Amino acid sequence: MAGIDYEVEYNNRARVPENPELMAGWARDAAAYRAQRAPRSMVYGPGKRNTIDLFAGEADAPIVVFIHGGYWQALDGSSFSHCARGLNAHGIGVAVPTYHLCPQATIDMIIQEMRAATRELARFGRPLVISGHSAGGHLAACLLATDWPDYDASLPKDVVIAAYAISGLFDLVPLIGTSINKALGLDKTAAKAASPLFWPPPMGGKLDAVVGANESAEYHRQSQAIAAQWGEAGVTTRFGTVSDANHFTAIAPLADPDSPMVARLKELAGR
Repeated sequence: MAGIDYEVEYNNRARVPENPELMAGWARDAAAYRAQRAPRSMVYGPGKRNTIDLFAGEADAPIVVFIHGGYWQALDGSSFSHCARGLNAHGIGVAVPTYHLCPQATIDMIIQEMRAATRELARFGRPLVISGHSAGGHLAACLLATDWPDYDASLPKDVVIAAYAISGLFDLVPLIGTSINKALGLDKTAAKAASPLFWPPPMGGKLDAVVGANESAEYHRQSQAIAAQWGEAGVTTRFGTVSDANHFTAIAPLADPDSPMVARLKELAGR
């Protein structure tokens, strides 16, 4: 789309200059929650970052996965432990995986890692709802659109029953000319191949795509586009906004047991 400054649209750290304080707050809140409620540590692969922190819920309760953001090149799950607080208060387990980062990994490798993490969590035999923020929202959509029996013949089709993408990225082509792509190394072919907007839509399940009300027009377009395109293909989709939120504050409702976001995730999980 001619005339759009994609650097301005997608460089969230430049758009929200107070981002260092906000991210430091994530780390503090996450550490405090882990001190209050120690997670079970799981491993889903051979790499150092192939780990999952599982904040257990009630026996036989569904599990909601939260995949962190950072444009596939920063952060890890330990900064987001507090995002389990809201759902844990309702007895729902929350799994927070970590993955390897670009440029040491490619986005396709990260997608494969999140599939392996999902396979590990599927061993519990419970419904999985995949949520995620930013790059994690992209990965959540990728997991909903995965053909699980094709990936692993032992898995049922409905391993993932829903995805809840917060400030997600579903068309990666606009990132090619931005500074974000220095670590990603995407060309047009690789960007389209890693974009769930260009994949065959899921055969079932539900997708919520939400975005902070104060985020850029491109972030709104991304979520609206996948909700519309997959909705036309028969997926149950919903587009929404997080009131008065920017890219970094859009996940704050996850820590609040009484927030509409937590209520919606409970609904998607069948509680």
